[in-house]
Amino acid sequence: MVVPAEIREELVAHAAAEAPNEACGLVLCHGDVAVRYVRGVNTSQSPYRFELYIEPGEWADIGDTDLAQAVFHSHLSSPPRPSRTDVENIGLWQGRPYLILSLRTGELAAWRIEGETIESVPLFTGVAAH
Repeated sequence: MVVPAEIREELVAHAAAEAPNEACGLVLCHGDVAVRYVRGVNTSQSPYRFELYIEPGEWADIGDTDLAQAVFHSHLSSPPRPSRTDVENIGLWQGRPYLILSLRTGELAAWRIEGETIESVPLFTGVAAH
């Protein structure tokens, strides 16, 4: 998966703005390249978990595109690896790219979670968008 520098910067900015709670949103992808970030609202307002909310009109607009969806959220200080809570609450994000940013270190990682299986997704960041 490729996350261009400008989208990575949006993820970092959103995570910093939401601290001390986790930030969350959707990364929209054309193939395996991130092309847009949609900020969501963490309705749980928690530093340990997220419940993604996006305005219904925005969801409809996203649904009208052929872009793939990857979920994003931040961890305040822990590494960018899925927590037990992430795995237990994977829901409709199962099998889709799952991006986590550690706000403490700035490290971004991508995963795919299927049931109890957690698989690292190769991630390339900092490249310019085309």
